[in-house]
Amino acid sequence: MKDFTDIIYSPVITEKSALKTQNENVYTFKVAKKATKPQIKKAIEQAFGVTVKSDNTLKTKPKNRRVGRYTGMTKTYKKAIVTLEGDSKIEL
Repeated sequence: MKDFTDIIYSPVITEKSALKTQNENVYTFKVAKKATKPQIKKAIEQAFGVTVKSDNTLKTKPKNRRVGRYTGMTKTYKKAIVTLEGDSKIEL
């Protein structure tokens, strides 16, 4: 993984993540499955020019979904929850 675009895919924008962004200065991103915490931290700092205090990662589990009579599973992805130092902000 050479560039930060290989690591960070997109922000996760949900009600819960929006509340954390406003109150606690925490941002959530979809990241590459093989990305490590130091790689994620470096990519966020390089992409947005902020200082990262901590980063937590988790892998989502597939869920059952039904469309008519057909059943299947949702896709899994790796999620990074990033806390920024001080008054740093990211414009999404």
